Amino acid sequence: MHRACAAKYGLLTVAPVKPLFLSLGIALSAFVAAAAESKPTLKLLGERFVQPTTIVPIGGDRLLFADQIGRLFIVHKDGAVTNKLALELTSQQVIFKSGNFDERGLVGLAVHPKFSENRKFYASYSAPLRQGAETNWDHTIHVSEFTLKDDQAVDERVLLEIDMPYANHHSGRMAFGPDGLLYVAVGDGGNANDIGRGHSPQGNGQDTQKLHGKILRIDVDHKDAGKQYAVPKDNPFVSNGKGQPEIYAWGFRNPWGLSFDRGGDHQLFVADVGQDSWEEVDIVTKGGNYGWNIREGFVCFDPKKSRQPPEECPKVGAMGEPLIDPIIAYKNFGKYAKDPDAKGISVTGGYVYRGKLFPHLVGKYVFADWSRGWAKPDGVLYVATRGADGKWTMTELALADHPDGAVGNYVTALGEDADGEMYVMTNTSNMLKGNNGKIWKLVAQ
Repeated sequence: MHRACAAKYGLLTVAPVKPLFLSLGIALSAFVAAAAESKPTLKLLGERFVQPTTIVPIGGDRLLFADQIGRLFIVHKDGAVTNKLALELTSQQVIFKSGNFDERGLVGLAVHPKFSENRKFYASYSAPLRQGAETNWDHTIHVSEFTLKDDQAVDERVLLEIDMPYANHHSGRMAFGPDGLLYVAVGDGGNANDIGRGHSPQGNGQDTQKLHGKILRIDVDHKDAGKQYAVPKDNPFVSNGKGQPEIYAWGFRNPWGLSFDRGGDHQLFVADVGQDSWEEVDIVTKGGNYGWNIREGFVCFDPKKSRQPPEECPKVGAMGEPLIDPIIAYKNFGKYAKDPDAKGISVTGGYVYRGKLFPHLVGKYVFADWSRGWAKPDGVLYVATRGADGKWTMTELALADHPDGAVGNYVTALGEDADGEMYVMTNTSNMLKGNNGKIWKLVAQ
């Protein structure tokens, strides 16, 4: 019936008109509530890689993406991957044994804070053992500077070389801090329990005369005599000689995640892979000792009996400094295979979420575990929340299609773009073989 006819015969009822601001307020509240409840889902952006290791924004809608075997690509934040390699390092890296699990390779990227002006970025990769190193050691870490010119990485300048006695625990995760300085994570040198060739009697993590098992901080824009970088004058050991001047913090085993919160207090989060009992996440401060190999997580550690912790251990390091507790520590299936509180076997570090797609995640630390088992690809996404009392708790990051956070792949790394939105890198093999590596983006359902 036509509206005018309905009115004529008294059949039209006109509802009271709500004020415009009230209608808009209700609509906005409904939108915010819906956004807050929106569960992330994983959108596939790229595939047919070997083992993705890191992704970092380079301005605009573009990111640099690294494959562990030594290849660097440019990726659009919504998934377009350039076919042309930005950097090919396979000939400059150690030779991988086909079909073997391997931690070595291109594992770290960081983009200069003034990249839009100088086009510089930094990569950490595993080069063959340099001349003059201990002959029975395994490889040498290179932390190198490159310039991106016409989407090609040129003019490599090796800033730092660190010889590693074993093939594992070399870390290489890195990021620029809000101070404009480069922070580099170095593993304890490998083997197990921080013992073996190339390890100090007290463990490399606790030996401040070594760079192994540390977070380093360097100034890439200046040079000290005999170095390709400068050491910040306020690093902990610059003035007292009690440790190597590059050291910022120590007591780490194998950090697989290093990121600064882009909001809040810009804290430094480091995920440190445990031996086989505990995985941990730390908030790292200058001059801090984070315990390895005196402790693993919150628990005392005995290098000679890794699954039988002593009842007591020192509460301070060799210089009387306190051992700093992690914010999160969870049980590893290696020791706690039948424990319902076990969460995984190798922590994969992430980021404090500062994007716009998921308001309920803002200010929370989103991270992962590589897998809940060695032979089965069973990685899980987690989220850690700081309570009003300052304590952190963790739970699975509920996805729209996986409420328990399980992704059905090994989670090799996480990343974020210039907007603070997050990416997940996976593969389905625990070896460097095949081309089942994938990049995903966390998007709203």
